[in-house]
Amino acid sequence: MTAVTESVPPKRAEDLIRFLDALGIPHKTKTHPPVFTVAESVSLRDEIPGGHTKNLFVKDKKDQFFLLTVEENASVDLKTVHTVIGAASKVSFGKPEKLMEYLGVAPGSVTAFGAINDTGLKVTFVLDKDLMQHDLINCHPLSNDATTSIARDDLLRFLEATGHSPLVLKVTA
Repeated sequence: MTAVTESVPPKRAEDLIRFLDALGIPHKTKTHPPVFTVAESVSLRDEIPGGHTKNLFVKDKKDQFFLLTVEENASVDLKTVHTVIGAASKVSFGKPEKLMEYLGVAPGSVTAFGAINDTGLKVTFVLDKDLMQHDLINCHPLSNDATTSIARDDLLRFLEATGHSPLVLKVTA
C-alpha cells in the first residue's frame, strides 16, 4: 500500500496577519482593487506611506531560488545580479508553478511575506539595501488586493521567524 501525502494548502492573508500578531509585530493593511504591476499601484502612494516593493522570483542553473525585494521603481540587472546574491550562474525568472509551490502565491501577488509558505526553506530572501532605508516597507499580504505596511526591522524579524536569514544587499542599479 502506498502512502498518500497530502499537500498543505498555502497560508493566506488571514494566516499571515495572525502570525504577525503572534510575533507582536505591528502592521497595517489597506485593501484596494487588485494590482498586478507597479504602474497599476501608483495611485495608492498618497494613501500608503513608506517604501513600496517590487519582487523578482529568480533561479540559477542549480535550481537555487531567490526572491529579490527592491523598491518599486528600482532596476535590477539580471545579467550581473548573480554575482551579488551568490547564485551559481546568471539568473532567470522562476516558473509560476515553483512560485506557488514555494511561496504560495501567483504572479502579481509576489511578496516577501511568501516566506511564511516556504517551510522547506527553498528560497533565499534578498532585500535591497536602498529599500531598507525606509522606516516602513509595504508588501502584498499574499494577495494583490491589499497592501500591508510593516516596519523595516519587523520585516527582518518576520523573515527570521519563518526560518529564513534574509540578505540585505545592494542589488539595484
